[in-house]
Amino acid sequence: MPMIRLTVPAGSLTEGGRESVQSDLAAVLLRWEGAPDTAFFRAQAWSYLIELPEGAGTTAEDDEPRFLVDVTVPQGALSDRRKAGLAEDVTKTVLDAAGLSPNDALRVWVLVHEQPEGTWGAGGSVIRYADLVALAKGPRADA
Repeated sequence: MPMIRLTVPAGSLTEGGRESVQSDLAAVLLRWEGAPDTAFFRAQAWSYLIELPEGAGTTAEDDEPRFLVDVTVPQGALSDRRKAGLAEDVTKTVLDAAGLSPNDALRVWVLVHEQPEGTWGAGGSVIRYADLVALAKGPRADA
């Protein structure tokens, strides 16, 4: 199941953005993964917001806020086309949450981490990508 983690400098998101960015990012991730839009799959898309203390992140050039998005998915869940679409939509979502314009897109980095087959455990057992595909197609996908 997918996981998305947004790391931001404290105070860099708007009030509304801070309230909605986690659920917005989870929805973007599920859409690009091709998962069914059901309560079950939404509950499996974990989203974290990590706010760094003031001064904890900078560049050699300036102190403008930078945003790091780490996405973890099972290996094989995202084609190159899906990764590109995910990166574009995640960037837009973060910029909106921070009240920034598309001109600030280079401040958002999206890193996709593909978890190798056999290395993702949940519920006390190893979850395989084929199991997730079958689950998405099966009766629980409608639950």
